[in-house]
Amino acid sequence: MLYHSFIALWADVFKFTENKLNLPKGSIKCTVLIEHLLASFEMEEIVYNLKDYIIGLNCGRWDYIFSYIKCFRNQLRITPDRLNISMTTPFLKAYSQEVIRTSHRRGIFAMGGMAAAIPNRADAVANNKALQSVINDKERESSSGHDGTWVAHPGLVPLAMKVFDEAIEGDNQIHRQLEGYITNKQLTEIPRGPKTSLGLRNNISVTLQYLEAWLRGIGCVAINNSMEDAATAEICRAQLWQWINHGVKLDDGTIVTPELVKNAINQEMETRMVMVGSTSNRLVDASVMLEKFVLEETLSDFLTLDAYDKIVSEGR
Repeated sequence: MLYHSFIALWADVFKFTENKLNLPKGSIKCTVLIEHLLASFEMEEIVYNLKDYIIGLNCGRWDYIFSYIKCFRNQLRITPDRLNISMTTPFLKAYSQEVIRTSHRRGIFAMGGMAAAIPNRADAVANNKALQSVINDKERESSSGHDGTWVAHPGLVPLAMKVFDEAIEGDNQIHRQLEGYITNKQLTEIPRGPKTSLGLRNNISVTLQYLEAWLRGIGCVAINNSMEDAATAEICRAQLWQWINHGVKLDDGTIVTPELVKNAINQEMETRMVMVGSTSNRLVDASVMLEKFVLEETLSDFLTLDAYDKIVSEGR
């Protein structure tokens, strides 16, 4: 949802449905996922338009980061390595605080975002690292004022619940009102951090693996002990496009060029082909699509649109 006018349409849908089914007004309940930068400027209007139905606002951090890159794609607001953009990054911290402030002021829940880390029972060290990252994330959310949260794996639910149960007296902390206000400058502050060759290659690897799995009908993919989905893949390919189009200089002095990224995509595809050792994968198709996305003149709205066209053209 980008604007409150979109929300007004859903309010009409809910009202129509209740009338059609002879349900009491307000029987339908909803939570709105604030996952676009533009929506962060209209939270009050969103809540107002759904006043008969809304019970909370929710942080959708990954789509939100993607929207930041997309909104400022033609400006010199260059984002650092994806893995260095976290909820403590100023513009994301401001967004989270505004979700809490708006929600509690209107007497509804403020839900935190999804921790992408997932358990790894085959690797104790990696598993402990993942669990600790989830604990840290949920401690930050609960101490900031969020009333609840979500995770990427059902095995993490007890862990997240434990953190929130220990931090909150009662069922929620709607009574907690944040003082002050968030400015437009804070919501759009340029994130700082390193821009590295490793970050570039990680973006290529994640997007390539995700697209390959998506073309085989898999929408969520475990990569490097994190759950990657369409939103995280969107961040990766949008950032690659951004770095190419603005000729970003990496920390080692390398200039990001179309040729550099094309070569890196081919290298990653060849490495993955050797690792998979099967002709049943979709790595070639995925690499062709990824190259198209990062080299196109105008950034595509969503990578899944082309992916759907690919599937439909195959009669699937």
